[in-house]
Amino acid sequence: MKKLLITGGAGFIGTNFVHHWVQNHPEDRVINLDALTYAGNLENLQGIDKSANYRFVHGDVCDQDLIRKLFHDEGITHVVHFAAESHVDRSITGPEAFITTNIHGTFTLLESARRAWGDDLEACRFLHVSTDEVYGSLMADAPAFSETTPFAPNSPYAASKASSDHLVRAYFHTYGMPVLTTNCSNNYGPYQFPEKLIPLVVMNSLEEKPLPVYGDGLNIRDWLHVDDHCRGIDRVLHAGRVGETYNIGGCNEWANIDIVRLICSTLDEMRPGDRPKSELITFVRDRPGHDQRYAIDANKIMTELGWSPEYTFETGIRQTVAWYLDNEAWWSRIRDGSYKEYYKQQYGA
Repeated sequence: MKKLLITGGAGFIGTNFVHHWVQNHPEDRVINLDALTYAGNLENLQGIDKSANYRFVHGDVCDQDLIRKLFHDEGITHVVHFAAESHVDRSITGPEAFITTNIHGTFTLLESARRAWGDDLEACRFLHVSTDEVYGSLMADAPAFSETTPFAPNSPYAASKASSDHLVRAYFHTYGMPVLTTNCSNNYGPYQFPEKLIPLVVMNSLEEKPLPVYGDGLNIRDWLHVDDHCRGIDRVLHAGRVGETYNIGGCNEWANIDIVRLICSTLDEMRPGDRPKSELITFVRDRPGHDQRYAIDANKIMTELGWSPEYTFETGIRQTVAWYLDNEAWWSRIRDGSYKEYYKQQYGA
């Protein structure tokens, strides 16, 4: 029986992972710690909160006393660390929160785990969930990021995640901590906060609002369905080699403008209107330091651990669009006044 501390389990990826773990490993104890900032939503976890082996704790990963108490009271054996400030645009307008949560929060967790576990590390694991953005930007013809690609972060968000990756590595080499790191590509799927590209395009399309696309729309990302990501993390936690990093990617590169057009055509089919949704596409000023291309080489996790993505992007987009169509009440409730102010600041009136 594992006793998991999942941080950030009320956010997008964390929510999906909590659902995945409770459904697939009902014998394990799950402690979900989340600060419930703007992107955290307990509504995501309805039904899970009735599980006997599940507990939600409202708290901050930087709260050292709380973290140490959780390790002591719950006998935590495994940590899966999602909690992070994660939106690049917000890191540009307000970087301090990213430094605090992503760096100091990771340090607090590592130090609490080190003190709680002592020398009894055989059955313990600390899995740190990171991003491909730590590697920087790729030219169009450059090989994909591998686990040995040098770090070259270009935004405060990416720099804060790179810093936390280095801390995790240091705790392995200095203290022998049983750590694992995963660096994933862009996730999509159910429960994603509306400021991200795919839900933003879906929601604005349904409301006949402009679909903002940065610059020329030719920035390229590798897209990974959140369910495939959760399966990858599960696999690394169970079978990954301690101290190693595993890149998890969808093997699925798309230019932003092509994604927007795909969503538009999917919505035209599933929820037709008076005109094609693509007519709503609006190019806006590019964001500072916008990385041109990300691509993940997932060969290591595929060959070592037998993981591979199950979703094609076309299949995943249809499932994701259908989820947002079926859950309009969910996303309508979370787009409150603070979100509207952020949207106005980011994209103009």
